[in-house]
Amino acid sequence: MGCPWSSSYESDFWEKAAQDQSPYPVIQDQFSWNVPEYYNIGCDVSDKRAAHRGQVAIIYDKGNGGHEKWTFWDLATVSDRFANVLRGLGLQRGDRMAVFLSQCPELVVAHISGYKLGAIVVPLFVLFGPEALIYRLNDSNAKVLVTDKAHASVIMDNRNKLPDLEHVILVDESVPGTSLLAGLLANSSTQIQAVMTHHDDPAVIIYTSGTTGAAKGALHAHQVLLGHLPGVSLSHDLFPRPGDVIWTPADWAWIGGMFDVLFPALHWGVPVLARRMEKFDPEEAYSMLEKWGIRNLFLPPTAIKMMRQVENPRNRWSLDIRSMASGGEPLGQQTVEWARETLGININEFYGQTECNMVLANSHTIFQPKPNSMGRAMPGHKVAIVDKSGKEVVNGCVGEIAVLRPDPVMFLKYWNRPEATASKFTGDWLRTGDMGQQDEEGYFTFSGREDDIISSAGYRIGSAEVEEVLVKHADVLMAAVVGAPDPVRGQVVKAFVQLVDSSKESAELMDELKQWVKIRLAAHEYPRIVEFVKDFPMTPSGKIQRSVLRQREEKTQAGGEPVNP
Repeated sequence: MGCPWSSSYESDFWEKAAQDQSPYPVIQDQFSWNVPEYYNIGCDVSDKRAAHRGQVAIIYDKGNGGHEKWTFWDLATVSDRFANVLRGLGLQRGDRMAVFLSQCPELVVAHISGYKLGAIVVPLFVLFGPEALIYRLNDSNAKVLVTDKAHASVIMDNRNKLPDLEHVILVDESVPGTSLLAGLLANSSTQIQAVMTHHDDPAVIIYTSGTTGAAKGALHAHQVLLGHLPGVSLSHDLFPRPGDVIWTPADWAWIGGMFDVLFPALHWGVPVLARRMEKFDPEEAYSMLEKWGIRNLFLPPTAIKMMRQVENPRNRWSLDIRSMASGGEPLGQQTVEWARETLGININEFYGQTECNMVLANSHTIFQPKPNSMGRAMPGHKVAIVDKSGKEVVNGCVGEIAVLRPDPVMFLKYWNRPEATASKFTGDWLRTGDMGQQDEEGYFTFSGREDDIISSAGYRIGSAEVEEVLVKHADVLMAAVVGAPDPVRGQVVKAFVQLVDSSKESAELMDELKQWVKIRLAAHEYPRIVEFVKDFPMTPSGKIQRSVLRQREEKTQAGGEPVNP
């Protein structure tokens, strides 16, 4: 195969921990990073297991009754051929190659081929519109783009706006001005010597969601995959175990889809289900879990809350779920309890961000999670709560969640943004922009984004805490809390609420929800304004865009009268 110099690398610490059922203190004490000097993601997730010709890597459910199964040998040989094609097209070490595909085997092959050449892969979300695509392709100076016919038109219609893009390759059907993958592979050799990449050589640019200002490209090294392994293993209650098969509806263009699921699973030899879902359908999701015997799930909170609306799932489908992990938004204790009572599983919430992911997590197998906690620091990661000067605060005090460098899961820099990179750090602390607190046992609790903290009449109120109380109400499906401008208090708490049944919207229920929070939280923290909504503005990765709600309030409330208590 293409990477004999790194194919022998194995990380068996987590397999052994799974076998031994080691407790958290033992794992923390025994773990140390085993990052080799030379390491390549592409070689690790394909060539390493290719000798076992029948070992399944990707199960591709096409959604029309058909499916494909790709082995590790398939991934290794096809990626070697494609790497030769790309090299022939002039793609060199350090060049950028964009991948504009949803979940499918060809996406995996494209990533692996790029990594083997030492190129930098730029994953792109298939729901991006023209402006988002043009910006990312030009900002990264992408030289090659791999996509399919369904998404080719948005690229070809704007070809004159992409001066650096030299080649567009389609994986299914060709259109004028593009090349067809099958034709390129037909006469390509499987013999290739991969580029010898250092563990901290750049591998992938993952653009942030861009909820405020232009999206920034977080540049990660090859070692980012190894940096994810502690959090992935523990959030899936000591992954991998025999018989594990994993799936996520999260797009493989995001760090959650790629490095919380796809590549860690392939690293460990665990099959991954690929399925293109244009819109998440909870009943269809349950059917897939049954059909393919899925034992491990990473689900964004929004998806879990949609699945929660399906009645009697265990009576309708034969499920064998062993682990469920969730992150990106606080889930809410009520949803955690629903999963335990209805599905018979414990959801492990975890925390991270594109720049530094999977650093906190829960793991029911090795320690008892606390309600509403994001968990404890994962082995190998130093996480703390710091003040504005970067000094660690005492336990129980609210501050900013920060991660100490160096850390293999941490980004190298923002692409083309040296000032933004510098502002992300105070000394060696990477500042997440998220507020939280840590207790004496090392459990972290999320308070909200730094810009989500509401300042009302001298009180600092965390939006997450109010949202958590609201979603405990039986009629509330989802809630988002922001500060609405008020000429007397500065800001007041406003809650946007999506109900389980929208027909129950009423002034009486608004008052009930206000009192619900007031008596359960505090008199100064209850929402003085409640607005019912049918849905929320969401980032492409499934997070509620509170910034959009906040900006809307600033426009509508500007110069308004004080809100009556």
